[in-house]
Amino acid sequence: MTAMARLEATSELQSRLSSLSFSSFPGVTSKQCDSEPPGRLQSTNLSESFTQSSNQANMNETKEDSAQLSKGNEEAPAELALGEGGKENSAGTCQLSAEIKEAAQMPPLPPPTTWTSAAVKELKAKLRTEKDSVVTVYRGDIMTVHVPTVPEAKKVCWEFATDGYDIGFGIYFDWTPVTSRSITVHISESSDDEEEEEELEGPLSNDDVEKGSKGHTNSNLAEILPVYRQDSHLSVQGGSHDFPGEGTYLLKFDNSYSLWRNKTLYYRVYYSA
Repeated sequence: MTAMARLEATSELQSRLSSLSFSSFPGVTSKQCDSEPPGRLQSTNLSESFTQSSNQANMNETKEDSAQLSKGNEEAPAELALGEGGKENSAGTCQLSAEIKEAAQMPPLPPPTTWTSAAVKELKAKLRTEKDSVVTVYRGDIMTVHVPTVPEAKKVCWEFATDGYDIGFGIYFDWTPVTSRSITVHISESSDDEEEEEELEGPLSNDDVEKGSKGHTNSNLAEILPVYRQDSHLSVQGGSHDFPGEGTYLLKFDNSYSLWRNKTLYYRVYYSA
């Protein structure tokens, strides 16, 4: 076969092949491909995946919480047993609250009526003849006169003077119910080991037995007249106070600020209708 004949045969074959279609072969149909090529990645909704992951995490946390709750219920008796040990603390708190409430319910006390008199010599001369009306309040000491209220009277009165030097004086009222109608005297002594020094002019200290220290105060005690130094060596110091109710007056003669001098005190306390 010559070269020309081969070329013609090849051209004819190509012409036939180009004219062929899928319909020329039985069992094969022509269909347009709607799907994307398998080589490309399909689009993914990330928000849906995140929501599903969050829901799954919440379900896991719920299961863990349920497990811990069940465990906590099993341990509840032990915790209850420990709670019984705190009953004393609760009782102490309730008692403290009751004391605060009781103190808040106390009525305010009016100030006393006070006066002074120049008749110092006359008062001293009169009291020298009466029993237990002239006493010595030693350096560093506080003398407290307990005067209970009585149904027959309406007020308490006092008068006092000193020799040579002043003395501190104050009045308090104890709301504790009266158990004795006797007037008594209590002396808070200073330390025997205290060094002898000159008299100090500083503020008075009220940390005595009746009033208590700063950390332990008497919740039933009310102040009528704060303790301060009075010139009882120059004039008679007197006063009165109407009974606010049942209780006991505490008249304090305070020489705690003096570390050197003892004070001679002339005093009398009496009732008035």
